[in-house]
Amino acid sequence: MRADLRVIEPWVEPNTQVLDLGCGDGTLLAYLQEKKKVLGYGLEIDAKQITSCIQKGVNVVEQDLDKKGLRNFADKQFDTVIMTQALQAIRRPDSMLDEMMRLGRQGIVTFPNFGYWRCRHYLLWHGKMPMSKSLPHTWYNTPNIHLCTFRDFEVLCRKKNIKILNRTVVDANFEQSRFALMWPNLFAEFAVYRIAR
Repeated sequence: MRADLRVIEPWVEPNTQVLDLGCGDGTLLAYLQEKKKVLGYGLEIDAKQITSCIQKGVNVVEQDLDKKGLRNFADKQFDTVIMTQALQAIRRPDSMLDEMMRLGRQGIVTFPNFGYWRCRHYLLWHGKMPMSKSLPHTWYNTPNIHLCTFRDFEVLCRKKNIKILNRTVVDANFEQSRFALMWPNLFAEFAVYRIAR
């Protein structure tokens, strides 16, 4: 399982209902179904990923979040709504957070930190948008359309009266470091947030 998914797993209660937005190949949901007996549903637009979900026994719906949104789900239908590595690729991340909070008791969000020191260094010395192992695309073909830092996300949560229950900041290997804990916006590459209203 991806390292970021291992960080998420303890925040999901056993025998609950989970919605995974942009669920990819279904690895997280398959794991949660097996280990925690959750009833999970995934939303995905990539046909290959949907096939992988089905092969893993994951309930998956083909749905483009930007076009259809989440109107087909009822208020508080889920205990946990998860979005890993996709918030920055959504046209309206602010509206998506509202929808996540409408649908679930809690949300779990992961995203890359564009305030990370290497991103800043790359931009300063190269004068171009950063590229790295964790951000492998150029500015014109990146799926990331809303670049943000941890501080940006936390300000948005405050504006929307969304409580941050937990935050884990990590490096590219999803491990914590002392520097990342002291100065997360500068020294952590990714964040995992657990949020609620």
